[in-house]
Amino acid sequence: MFVDEITLKVIAGPGGDGCTSFRREKFVPMGGPDGGNGGKGADIIFEVDPGLKTLIDLRYLKTVKGDKGVNGKGANKYGSNAEDIIIKVPLGTTITDLDTNLVLADLTHEDSKVIVAHGGRGGKGNKSFATHDNPAPKFSEKGEPGEVRIIKCELKMLADVGLVGLPSVGKSTLLSQISNSKPKIAAYHFTTLSPNLGVVKLQDHREFVMADLPGLIEGASEGVGLGDKFLKHAMRTRIICHILDMGGSEGSNPIDDYKVIRKEIEKYSAKLASKKEIIVANKMDLEEAQNNLDTFKKVYPDKIIFPISAMNNTGIADLLKFIADELDKISNTDLYSENELESHLVFTFKNEKPYTIEKVDGIWVIKGEKIEKLFNMTRFNEDEAVLRFARKLKGMGVEDELEKLGAKRGDEVQILDYIFEFKE
Repeated sequence: MFVDEITLKVIAGPGGDGCTSFRREKFVPMGGPDGGNGGKGADIIFEVDPGLKTLIDLRYLKTVKGDKGVNGKGANKYGSNAEDIIIKVPLGTTITDLDTNLVLADLTHEDSKVIVAHGGRGGKGNKSFATHDNPAPKFSEKGEPGEVRIIKCELKMLADVGLVGLPSVGKSTLLSQISNSKPKIAAYHFTTLSPNLGVVKLQDHREFVMADLPGLIEGASEGVGLGDKFLKHAMRTRIICHILDMGGSEGSNPIDDYKVIRKEIEKYSAKLASKKEIIVANKMDLEEAQNNLDTFKKVYPDKIIFPISAMNNTGIADLLKFIADELDKISNTDLYSENELESHLVFTFKNEKPYTIEKVDGIWVIKGEKIEKLFNMTRFNEDEAVLRFARKLKGMGVEDELEKLGAKRGDEVQILDYIFEFKE
């Protein structure tokens, strides 16, 4: 089964907890703090496996969860890092964060890999909090939570040339004639149910990869037939070869057929529609083919057209040489612009608070990634940890902001699921 799109929830491992401990040895009454730090949580890493051709291995994998780092221990023993989780995907896989719609990675090289969700850092032990003013802290941190993302993995196959056209126009037959690909060929629509790749080698030792894309029909961009499901695989190509049944078999009209597919391509993507296009007039061995070709040229005088017969293997050599010459002139371009990539997104805050406060049903609700992370890493069963949490909030201006908004002594304040009393 060919699977080219899946959705996953990835949860990186939380960091291990730091330890609150004091050195206790005979005849050493003031041993001091010796709680070690926790280990780092597991990253979720996606890595290219050139042997894979589909995402079927991930089809039933709804959630990927990383392990927690090992907790720190006394006697200055640090916890070990959790082992990262590596997910293998095919070459050409794009990974998108569904919450932001930004592309996390476009894996187009055989050695490509990306950390999709970072594991949390280990919490600090009380040894790490020792200072001149507080040489024996009685608190430590819990591990930082790991990143959580909902992602879409989408396979967009790597090919130099894409064959598009209505069903049964001869795309698979052409690919079978010019490469070692063995696509399924039969005299009925939608014989091809998944893209096929073939490597085309010319006598001058040049070579390129051609993709046979399943047939489109009118209304494909709205999901009719196979829909536009496979057009994504043409997005990386540098040349589109539009195959037409110039013989007009089954009562088809090449001009109408061309308009149908062009319309669907333009609806799908302006970038795809702007690619170099070659018209391949197939089935020239049929009786009406030449008359139909002459009429087509009158309607589209500026189109690049190559008459061939994939069945009889005529006209193909000239077509392939022209394609190779054009590919020499057309360089590869990135599929995504910089503003679509998360790695190029720059966040700037100008006097902007890293949190929000609003009153909901009489309770002041505070939200913000930094505050929520601090909350999750605080041990509220240790008095010094609670005091540190309060100092951090005050340093962020939360207390002043609450007063400015009208919060009174005794009001309830909520962070995540925890509700506490506001004290001025």
